[in-house]
Order: sequence, then structure tokens, then C-alpha cells
Amino acid sequence: MSKKLKLTVLASSLAILAFTLVGSFVHVRASSSDGAYRQLSVYSEVLSRIRGDYVEEPNISGVTEGALHGLLESLDANSSYLSPSEYKHYKSMKPEGKAEIGATVSKRFGYADVVAVIPGGPADKAGLESSDILESIEGKSTHDMSLAEIRTTLLGDPGSTVTVAVVRPRRAEPQKMVITRDVVTIPPVSDRMLADNVGYIKVDAFPEGKSSEIAAKIRDLQKQGAKKLILDLRNSASGEESEGIATANLFLDHGTITYLQGQKYPRQAFNADPAKDITKLPVAVLVNRGTAGPAEIVAAAILENARGDVVGDKTFGDGSIQKVIEMRDNEGALILSVAKYYSPSGKAIQDAAVTPNVMVADNLEDAGLPDEDQPPTAATDKEVKPKNQPDDQLNKALEVLKNRESKG
Repeated sequence: MSKKLKLTVLASSLAILAFTLVGSFVHVRASSSDGAYRQLSVYSEVLSRIRGDYVEEPNISGVTEGALHGLLESLDANSSYLSPSEYKHYKSMKPEGKAEIGATVSKRFGYADVVAVIPGGPADKAGLESSDILESIEGKSTHDMSLAEIRTTLLGDPGSTVTVAVVRPRRAEPQKMVITRDVVTIPPVSDRMLADNVGYIKVDAFPEGKSSEIAAKIRDLQKQGAKKLILDLRNSASGEESEGIATANLFLDHGTITYLQGQKYPRQAFNADPAKDITKLPVAVLVNRGTAGPAEIVAAAILENARGDVVGDKTFGDGSIQKVIEMRDNEGALILSVAKYYSPSGKAIQDAAVTPNVMVADNLEDAGLPDEDQPPTAATDKEVKPKNQPDDQLNKALEVLKNRESKG
């Protein structure tokens, strides 16, 4: 089916959805109602043309379901429509007690995108990498799956396997990869002393309790004589936003860390508590395209409160909370983003991500954008990425810190 026809069918399907919502406009102000009814008129005309002129009688039920998927995904990657069967599966696959692959997955370019991989987890052991695109899961194109369906499909019983087709640079074709699910353990925070009394801390994710672990590492490095700090948040993409807020507070004695707000979600500000600030040492935060969620809250707070430098590549952009709304008529459900996390200056992290004040590109080359109507395919260059490349981002952070003086 051509792109033009797909768009036409989408519009016709929206007409059906729109007519079911007409009653909700009764109490809306006249100006808003007029605009809504104008759109209904357009949808009605398109639907009429489809029914009368399309080459064959369209499967209205099928295209309506597809249109609902597209409608929700047009809002943001985290919003989804779940058909009755998908919602039933969604409820049966709650993360509690389930094994996973150890990777943070979102949608990008219409397909499942691997934001980051947990070191030592099943995905890492299978060879999955940050920035890989999952073209299909168990033979089904991820272009036709909502993010909620993608994530639940990747869950399963410990020891079970899931087959994915992976697209990445320097490969001629998608690569089949079988991943054995397991209960994933987040690696502990690692730390070491670098040259010139620079303390280095690496955080792979922000599960509950991680901020306390980071605080202990900061105190230990200061006891060892650290005069400056590097907080490495590269490929840190999962965890609790509350842990990101608590971690940012370790470096801040005043100012806004982040705030949460939505159309019907009153603004909730998270301000630094001076009693929780534990260090005044100069700090540089390392980020890349695999930095997302709680880690972005930390980076944005430190950067926009002028507490330190952020070095590396632009982050992924993920920071919102979702609400599940059951559909009474067809037993399906909507997953809607109802509020977003904002940086201190008022930028929605999910929309704007975090741009470092010191830009240093990732060593990994970008795979490029796949065509909108075609499955993504990898580049033909089959060279393997060289190992033991110099860490340009870390080296730049060390350089930046040389010009920063400790405040004690």
C-alpha cells in the first residue's frame, strides 16, 4: 500500500473515531467546537470517498485499529493504544516476577530503538548495543507495534528466549539475534581515582537506592583526596526519576532540580534541599545518546544551575509519566502521557533532551534515518568498530576540569 493511500485510510479511520467522540464536544466552548466540527467534516468527506471510490470494500475495523495506533503514537513514543487482545496480554505481563533482556527500548524513526544496554545483562551478552534498531521481534515488524507491546513482548519467564532482527551501521542486512531472558541485576556504582586527583564515578542506571550508593562513592573519593569529580552517565537510561532528583541534590544546595507538569497535572517542583548537598567539588557530567530518563534530570539540573559542565553528545530525551485508561466499549486501553519532566529553565526533557555545553560526538557513527515507508537497512560498510578507541568524551571532561577550581 502506498504512503498516500495509507494516509488516506488513516484519515478515514480517524473519522470513525471522531464521530464516537462527538458527544464530548457538547459542553465545549463554541470556538473550540467549531474547529472540531470542521475536522469532522473533513474526515466525513474522506471516509465517503474511501467507501465509494476505493478499489475494493475496505476493512474498516482493521484500518480503524491501525489508525488508533498511529493516533496515539503521533503524541509521543510513550503513548499507546492497546486493542482488547493487546491489553489482555499487557495486563498479564506486568514486570513483577518477569525476566527481561536488560535493555531500555523506545521508538525512533517508527521502529524499536535500543537506547541503552545494561552491562552484563542478557542483551549485552547476546551482543546488542546502544543505538541498535530492532527491525522485528519474533518475526513481527516493530513498525506495527506500539511501545507498550514492544516492551511486554520482550518480557517473559527466566530462561525463555526472544528472537529479534537487529539493524546497525556497517552491516549489510538485519542480523538475527536470540536473547535469553533473565532477571537483570544493575551493576553497582563504580569509582576510581584518575590523574590530577580527579574522582570518577560511573552509574549504569537509577533503580531505587542508587542515589545513596552514589553519595557513598562521592564521600569515599573525597576522603581519598579527590579535588574534582566526573559523573559518567553515558548509556544510563533506566530507573526511577526520584533517584535522579536525589542524585542531583547531592551536588546542589539551592535551585530547582526539575518540575513535573501536564494539562491536568498541577505543577510539582522539586527544589534542592541544602541539607542533602554533600560536595562542592567541581564536577563534569558525561552524557551521550544513551543517556535518558533520571540521568537526564541530573545532567540538566547540574548544567542549568551552573553547578558544573555537561560533556558529550545530546541525550536521548525521555521524561514523562503515563496513565492507563481503560476503554469501556471495546475492552481495550489507552496509555497516555499525562505529565512531563522539565529542566530548571522550562524545557521539556522528553522534547528537547539535554544538549551539553561542551559537545563531543560519540565514537559510534550514526546509522542514519531509514526511509519512512521501508524497513531500515544497515550500511554496506562491514568494518567492525575498532576496539580500545581513545575515550574522547572522558578526555575532554578532564581537560575542562583543569580550568575549574575547587571551592573546598
